[in-house]
Amino acid sequence: MPGDKRRIVWFAVGLAAMGFAWRVFFSDADGPRRGGMEAPPVRVAGARIQDVPHYLSGLGLVQASSDVLVTSRVDGELVRLHFTEGQRVGAGDLLAEIDPRPFQAKLDEALGSLARDEAQLQNARHDLARYAKLAGGDFIAGQQYESQRSLVRQYEGIVEADKAAASAARLQLEYSRITAPASGRLGLKQVDVGNQIKSSDAGGLVRITETVPCDVVFTLPEKFTPLVLSALRERERNPQAPCPPVEVWDKEENSLLAAGELLSVDNQIDPATNTIKLKARFANSDERLYPNQFVVARLKARTLKDAVTVPASAVQIGMRGTYVYVIDEKGVTRVREVTPGITVGGISVIDRGLRAGERVVTDGVDRLRDGLSAVIAASAETPAAAR
Repeated sequence: MPGDKRRIVWFAVGLAAMGFAWRVFFSDADGPRRGGMEAPPVRVAGARIQDVPHYLSGLGLVQASSDVLVTSRVDGELVRLHFTEGQRVGAGDLLAEIDPRPFQAKLDEALGSLARDEAQLQNARHDLARYAKLAGGDFIAGQQYESQRSLVRQYEGIVEADKAAASAARLQLEYSRITAPASGRLGLKQVDVGNQIKSSDAGGLVRITETVPCDVVFTLPEKFTPLVLSALRERERNPQAPCPPVEVWDKEENSLLAAGELLSVDNQIDPATNTIKLKARFANSDERLYPNQFVVARLKARTLKDAVTVPASAVQIGMRGTYVYVIDEKGVTRVREVTPGITVGGISVIDRGLRAGERVVTDGVDRLRDGLSAVIAASAETPAAAR
């Protein structure tokens, strides 16, 4: 009998525990408690309709729009430098001089030969004129007249060769004055005055790079190629349409360095990296971009019109896929599966599954369950997308 009493007591205790559990877990399902959990505080934001720019980002390298190595076209001693390192120069500015005396001597020699041969040509022409009169009266043989005509043509050829030699010597003399072939900023000099330089020197004298404007070459994954080409074809169909804009940020993406436009796209995809190269041009009037500087390029490929957007923190990923917590009019959270689109600046586009005006949870989702009531601690609108 004592054992039966104990069993009865334990049975009563079990019934009491079951009753308590029923009240805790199953009663008042629409109230502020569910599953033994108090209604958690959450932050919400309303889904909104807005135009969202679609940016494509890739690592890029700044390149000069013009990069020229200044070399000498003749051999000789460098006697003067007319520039300082880092100076900006224009096309045609005098940069250096090579000893001109050997080239002047060759020019004088060529001009002397030209003068001599022109005198001989003039004399031969006078003789030809006399022979023509004599041959007309049969005073000389016709063969002698033809020989004189051939001599005149020979001297004419010699004079033309002398003129070419004089032009070549004059050109060599001009080449002794080294001028800037393009405008831009000078780099560090490679030779000093007094050195013997040659036209075959690989190092040259100095390098000129033009960074106003400058270019940025960057890469994008090959999957974005159709989107980029579509933006460029729109420009081809309508020449008045603006080129796709490109922004350049520092490597940490904390500071905007410059804004420009897409210039061109490579004609093939790199199979080794599955990327495509693009080139953008920037005015760079403040010269914040420098050749071989690593940057992050952001290409605005398109603008999504009238897209449903929510804060990116509202979009969750779980076993069932991508979803958001929607709070209905009674304050009850419901799991809603959605199809997300692009994310730009903390804003996520929802392609399917959500309507404008619905409230989604942005903070406090870790304590939520489907059907659980929640206390709205703060409410805000979804921020506008950056342009």
